[in-house]
Amino acid sequence: MAPSTPCLPALTLAISVLVSVISPSQSQTCSSQTFANNKLFAHCNDLPTLSSYLHWTYNPTNATLSVAFVAAPPKSDGWISWALNPTGTGMIGAQSLIAFKGSGGGMAVKAYNVSSYASIKESEVWFRVEEATAESSGGVMRLFATVVLPEKNKTTINHVWQVGSSVTGGVPDRHALQPANLNSKGTIDLLKGVSNTGSSGDSRLTKKNIHGILNAVSWGVLFPFGVIIARYLRTFKSADPAWFYLHIVCQLSAYVIGVAGWATGLKLGSQSKGVMYSGHRNIGIALFSLATVQMFALLLRPKKDHKYRFYWNIYHYGVGYSILVLGIINVFKGLDILSPAKKWKSAYIVVLVVLGVVALLLEVVTWTVVLRRRSSKSTKPYDGFDNGQGSQPPLPS
Repeated sequence: MAPSTPCLPALTLAISVLVSVISPSQSQTCSSQTFANNKLFAHCNDLPTLSSYLHWTYNPTNATLSVAFVAAPPKSDGWISWALNPTGTGMIGAQSLIAFKGSGGGMAVKAYNVSSYASIKESEVWFRVEEATAESSGGVMRLFATVVLPEKNKTTINHVWQVGSSVTGGVPDRHALQPANLNSKGTIDLLKGVSNTGSSGDSRLTKKNIHGILNAVSWGVLFPFGVIIARYLRTFKSADPAWFYLHIVCQLSAYVIGVAGWATGLKLGSQSKGVMYSGHRNIGIALFSLATVQMFALLLRPKKDHKYRFYWNIYHYGVGYSILVLGIINVFKGLDILSPAKKWKSAYIVVLVVLGVVALLLEVVTWTVVLRRRSSKSTKPYDGFDNGQGSQPPLPS
């Protein structure tokens, strides 16, 4: 078990940082949110996508629904939207309230009956809007509305939420088509205070998050950690041959986890016909192929004094550093696709910075050790024996 110990800190750090992405809906934060004038609501839910939150109070006597929808638009001049859909479960047919900054700089709320994806027009909606306001601060928009539902006895309804990055001429532009945007829908029980997403969409999102975590841990953290072990620990004679086995353990672990992540990606691809992330997919294929070739390096590794060892080193180092670079690039591409809360992307950047700082410090230490070792050999006193090399001291190995 000893060889795997140095890999555990990297693995533990990566999992603790990234595992929260699996189920952002379980991070109960709406209960800590407060509003101006001490406005309170009977229920609140952390919605499972787009880092959004919904607060509401329903009065069954007059079918009045008061809501507060909180979300961060992709850009400061973007928009947020919350809608009810009386006829379906998606965007088409949604009766939407959209909040954005108006031409004068203040917040505006307009109603839209979304009948197509091509364009939207301000119009009357299914419910009567008694009051609608919005505010923006700290990169977050808050939409407040009081509406009257036409059907008093219907307390379980479909709702949809969305965010967009821009507004043109007072009209919200089309939102992104990332998984988080496409899965921003569900049902809400107005009396029980429960908001649920459709099982298929939630299941697919969970699989995508698992796929992302597996690949981030393998190619994004464990593999770079294994490279650091091989590059720097080998300099210290006391670490030989332990560094070699530690390197193998980390890289094999990264490969096994990476294969599991690659397999979940294939499964997701087969379940998502018509959805293609070409760049992410192509890099993933290249990563798996290069990593598989790299695994054969363990079987093809010649001895140190073999005449082909020089060429093997070129192949091994070249493929290894290619995997290192491609792995990190693809982790960022995957984060862009998943669109989790911004803090998770920031957290991964922190992990990379930590690994980079460690590598930089070890680079300085190892070069110091190597230069001192060479200096010591070059100044070693002549012992009276030339061993066939004349009066010159032996060259450093």
